Amino acid sequence: MRRLYMSLHVKMKCFSRYLPYIFRPPNTILSSSCHTEADIISTVEFNSTGELLATGDKGGRVVIFQREQENKNQPHRRGEYNVYSTFQSHEPEFDYLKSLEIEEKINKIRWLPQQNAAYFLLSTNDKTVKLWKVSERDKRPEGYNLKDEDGRIRDPCTITSLRVPVLRPMDLMVEATPRRVFSNAHTYHINSISVNSDYETYMSADDLRINLWNLEITNRSFNIVDIKPTNMEELTEVITAAEFHPHNCNTFVYSSSKGTIRLCDMRSSALCDRHSKLFEEPEDPSNRSFFSEIISSISDVKFNHSGRYIMTRDYLTVKVWDLNMENRPIETYQVHDYLRSKLCSLYENDCIFDKFECVWNGSDSVIMTGSYNNFFRMFDRNTKRDVTLEASRENSKPRAILKPRKVCVGGKRRKDEISVDSLDFSKKILHTAWHPSENIIAVAATNNLYIFQDKVN
Repeated sequence: MRRLYMSLHVKMKCFSRYLPYIFRPPNTILSSSCHTEADIISTVEFNSTGELLATGDKGGRVVIFQREQENKNQPHRRGEYNVYSTFQSHEPEFDYLKSLEIEEKINKIRWLPQQNAAYFLLSTNDKTVKLWKVSERDKRPEGYNLKDEDGRIRDPCTITSLRVPVLRPMDLMVEATPRRVFSNAHTYHINSISVNSDYETYMSADDLRINLWNLEITNRSFNIVDIKPTNMEELTEVITAAEFHPHNCNTFVYSSSKGTIRLCDMRSSALCDRHSKLFEEPEDPSNRSFFSEIISSISDVKFNHSGRYIMTRDYLTVKVWDLNMENRPIETYQVHDYLRSKLCSLYENDCIFDKFECVWNGSDSVIMTGSYNNFFRMFDRNTKRDVTLEASRENSKPRAILKPRKVCVGGKRRKDEISVDSLDFSKKILHTAWHPSENIIAVAATNNLYIFQDKVN
């Protein structure tokens, strides 16, 4: 089913007393109201320059948005993103040996640095990673000797003269072509892919193994982490996320469902079963409960741009770790601590297993992550201030103000607050992205993509 996009330009007023960054949605891309499961956005990613933004959905499609170029006549349009290319990345498959269906859902997208006029990105579903080339074509060749204008082969006997083919202008066409297909290397579902800083290799991680690939070789990979026990009944944890260091090509981290982060160095051994560092915060016995192990599971891990710090997201918090201090995080931010009393009902409706992502801004001074009721949270690391914002159609009307939202836990509720009992847990923001150098953010809310930009004076 095709997705219906609608651009909506909105101007926002300032609320700088809440956070030093003020956002307005210059583009609100809304899908049709009659969306299907396949329309739900499953990943969002800016490229290295921020000029392109890619989204993947549960239907296996990749949609790429391109930023509008500066227009002196319409300076307010700078920053708007419009659809650049759409293509089907993965199709549903069936593993006949294991009698398992393989979903087409796009789990992750990662851009490769641009080397020429074309763009390259990696996309993955549960089993297969693909390398895509996205390029433009605005000319077509004409004047073939052995073909007529319709492309049919001509009889050589009818050719009486030779023509020199020429290139004729044509309407701009954006083509997406698969250049590599990396398959048959994962027994379990792929949850992460990460491009190495050498730009020659990347890694893919599933629940129990991490593989290292060369971008030019598709028929083999190297297993660098394997936590699968000989007896599966002894399994106590799984890999939840993995990422390469942004500058050191030999270093990477991976997180687990037990709330631990392991830093590994590929120079120490070919198989990195023995970590170089283990980051783990001791659990407070007074907070121990039936749900402790579930909510401590890390759903996302990210290096900051310098590679000195690691950010992790578990169910209730975002934590920042210093690579030089393993015993506890240096910063802890409560995302939605008011849900702690709701864990029982969240367990019953499976929301407790939701996997939220987290992102840094370009200067690593602000952290953003998602929550329920289409709320997303932003934390300023310098001022220690935070704000809760909402991505919704009501807030995306022209000249609407993006007001901070507050959740009322108990007692009297103010007019501008929302009760914790009124939160809609079917509306959740799991996937977010931040422009690498500017204050532009992308927020995926079910089948809607919202793009917010720093206020333009």
